[in-house]
Amino acid sequence: EKLRVSAPSNAYDFGQIVNAVNATKDKAACADLLTITDPKILPVLLSNKLEGEILLIFIQSLEHYVAGKDPGLVYQHLFYLSKAERFKVVVALLSKNEKEEVQQLFGLLSESQSDQYSLEDLESLKKVYEL
Repeated sequence: EKLRVSAPSNAYDFGQIVNAVNATKDKAACADLLTITDPKILPVLLSNKLEGEILLIFIQSLEHYVAGKDPGLVYQHLFYLSKAERFKVVVALLSKNEKEEVQQLFGLLSESQSDQYSLEDLESLKKVYEL
């Protein structure tokens, strides 16, 4: 049973959907959520709830379901995720394997062309993700 996802109207709704997605590890539903969520409001929707597990399911969902179709959207999400509360703490606590997953997604983006970002943009964002 695939989780049905609708655009969250506030941080509480977003949190409920993210918790459900994370509990079931439903990356397709997570990708749907990220596709219909404006990256610019991601930091507000996440509020202070960003955790390693959530960052990772976002990364995996973007990598497996969104990067091939819309690398620009993936870049925007990565950019605005880095503005979320607790981001620096969460990134600092990622394991070596988890960092490699993030690195993979950046690799996909650097192979893709998008008018949303340049290779320089990617490089500077990679530093923010401590890669």
